[in-house]
Amino acid sequence: MARLCAVVAPDAERARGHLAAMGATPGRPVGAVAADASAPGLGLVVSEPGHADGPFAAHGLTGVGEVTVHNRAELCGALAAAGDPPPPGCADGELLLRCWARLGEAGVALAEGMFALAVRDGADLLLIRDHVGARTLFYARADGCWAASTSLRALRRWPALGTGVNLAAVRSFLTFAYLPGDETLLRGVHEVLPGRVVRLSASGAVTERVYWEPREHVADPEPADPPEYVLALRAALEEATARRLPAGEAVGVLLSGGIDSSLVTALAAKAHDQPVHTYSISFGDELPHELGYSGLVAAHCHTRHRVLTVSGDAVAARLADAAALLDSPVGDPLTVPNLMLAEAVAGDGLRVVLNGEGGDPVFGGPKNLPMLVHEMHRDPLGGGEDRATAYLRSYRKCWSDLPELLTADALRALVDAPAPQRFVEPYLTGPGRMEYLLNQLLHCNLRTKGAHHILTKVERLTASRGLQGRAPLFDRRVVDHAFATPPRLKLRGTVEKWVLKEAVRDLLPATVVDRPKSGMRVPVQQWLSGPLRELGGDLLLGSAARRRGLFRPETVRAWMRGDGALLPRQGGKVWLVLTLELWLRSYEL
Repeated sequence: MARLCAVVAPDAERARGHLAAMGATPGRPVGAVAADASAPGLGLVVSEPGHADGPFAAHGLTGVGEVTVHNRAELCGALAAAGDPPPPGCADGELLLRCWARLGEAGVALAEGMFALAVRDGADLLLIRDHVGARTLFYARADGCWAASTSLRALRRWPALGTGVNLAAVRSFLTFAYLPGDETLLRGVHEVLPGRVVRLSASGAVTERVYWEPREHVADPEPADPPEYVLALRAALEEATARRLPAGEAVGVLLSGGIDSSLVTALAAKAHDQPVHTYSISFGDELPHELGYSGLVAAHCHTRHRVLTVSGDAVAARLADAAALLDSPVGDPLTVPNLMLAEAVAGDGLRVVLNGEGGDPVFGGPKNLPMLVHEMHRDPLGGGEDRATAYLRSYRKCWSDLPELLTADALRALVDAPAPQRFVEPYLTGPGRMEYLLNQLLHCNLRTKGAHHILTKVERLTASRGLQGRAPLFDRRVVDHAFATPPRLKLRGTVEKWVLKEAVRDLLPATVVDRPKSGMRVPVQQWLSGPLRELGGDLLLGSAARRRGLFRPETVRAWMRGDGALLPRQGGKVWLVLTLELWLRSYEL
């Protein structure tokens, strides 16, 4: 269990010194690589949970990575065809390094999996992140050196960097409830975007190349009948799920009862020759829930089912620990329940747990509806609110409240900072955007919320308990198929994700396939009025928060009292601020 760290410095002694300062030690050599001689700047942060390994070598390159490949046979075949068959049983990280060394960007694009790979290439450092962003990778420059790590905390410990709070990222988090692009909450630290190869040169230059980006390939004119799309999607889903099943081992599935997690459960039960365990969450019988549907699916698929009850007291007791596990804060009230689910899965002795994440951002869930309505009423002459700003507002987080929430000093400091719209404009208004509005929204959701919230939250929480959380609906070929499907087959009349539902209709009861999406009711307001009331007040109105000077205490007090709201809807906003405060404290910022 470790995370990777890499340093490029003018000499090996400085590289080792910076590596040690970040809490990293020379990695465990794989094959014939000598960690000290061949890769002085490549190491592992063994104090943090992750899946890093290395260093490993191929064709004069050395690398270290957190790499899990789901299509080894395909990659080995491509290398063999190129005259460079890999050694039998080589580590996934070495296999990916060989694909890069021998086949370049095409070799990385061919890989399917979760990976962050740092490669020493002469005096340069190459950083490679997987297609959709299942694993994160960060980098910074100080003292004439480059440092990169899958651990943001390691870069926080780097004395040469001397970083602090990135105020622009604070605003982004309050707008989105996650950080949607390459910025982090640490000033001077950047995140590698998914589907990219970043080269950090000894001169200080940064160059980025895109090796994969979803493309819109909708036939014109569109075919009248959809069966070919339904059947092709079914095949892609079966392959994506089968690839992620652990050979010879039982597997877990996080089952909410919605269509996405239900279809993954059904496909896993159909394909796997080992037991399938399913896990659901309950917040108590007094709240609306989906346990009837998850229980129905579990019985239908003959899984070993468990329901985990999460109390407000448990959330209050564990919220700080859960926030500290994340490289960037996530304003999702399911963070603690997700962590408790990971513990339950690990406690049953499983190593891999699947989930249904990806259905909404890839195939079109209900959260796109506000933007579709906005487009219907938009002034064709260009008046009114622009599309990117409307998208930010549709999140219904703190975007509209920033003038009242942030202090005068913080607002002044942000006057010249780039606006958060920059993260969504390339997908919604930029010259290279997709043709269809629904595809524009899905592309934006995939590259922002998918990569920087959904996937990374699952990965960090599961890794903290020694698990691998895998998402078949984020499979590259499934994503490619989604953007090659006509939008009318994803949103068909009032039916969302129509093509996805039709692809698995024979696997699930009709009551599950055809039910409208309701979602799990998370009792945030009750938690903040009960078990979290005292903690929230102490944290948000205490001396540490006041010294930081980000938030107006009078606004926080009013939100905690529920002032100005006919219904108690301030809880989500308080939750965002509380999550951010806990994360900043865990990083000593």
